[in-house]
Amino acid sequence: MKTLVFIRHGQSVWNSLNLFTGWVDVDLSEQGVQEAQEAGRKIKEAGILFDVAYTSYLKRAIKTCHYVLEESDQLSTPEFKSWRLNERHYGALQGLNKAETAEKYGADQVQLWRRSYDTLPPLLDPSSPESSTHDPKYRYLDKRAIPEGENLKVTLERALPFWNDHIAPSLLKDDVVLVAAHGNSLRALAKHIENISDDDIMALEIPTGQPLVYELNDDLSVAKKYYL
Repeated sequence: MKTLVFIRHGQSVWNSLNLFTGWVDVDLSEQGVQEAQEAGRKIKEAGILFDVAYTSYLKRAIKTCHYVLEESDQLSTPEFKSWRLNERHYGALQGLNKAETAEKYGADQVQLWRRSYDTLPPLLDPSSPESSTHDPKYRYLDKRAIPEGENLKVTLERALPFWNDHIAPSLLKDDVVLVAAHGNSLRALAKHIENISDDDIMALEIPTGQPLVYELNDDLSVAKKYYL
């Protein structure tokens, strides 16, 4: 069996405040640090030894990756970062309180923005100072590739090339792979790996800081899936 471990970053400061986060580069909360450390201890207890780790450009995922590797005594594991593993971009919703937004636009509309496969959130104005086009992390990226808002469909389209070019080849050569990323970038990849329908993906929730283990067949189909 080929082994793939997903971990959604530990609780972030904005998770704790119930804010839409997306590409805003917020840090882990104290609880989030503890979640990531506990995830590393669970991985160590399970005897999982990684050959490679992949994470995003956002520090809540990067730090989660580091805590997991540190607590499992695997800090020497080669690590690669990609913007393609970033969280879904929530557009003009970023920074807004989810409950207050539901009061303003209605709970059903906000649920569609949050969970629907192909409904876009209100887009961010590219001229806004909040646009990621102004973030030096993405200075080497074609500005046309930087989103101003994404649904899960677009997030998958963005993440899939990284899966095909890096993660899948690692698995096919029998590397044990860690992907430390975000709720929606991992949901998007899970949709692809598990062949989840557009409707059923709305119900999938990946909790913060809990290692999700996939045991994959030679064709990368799922043989077994479980949380540690």
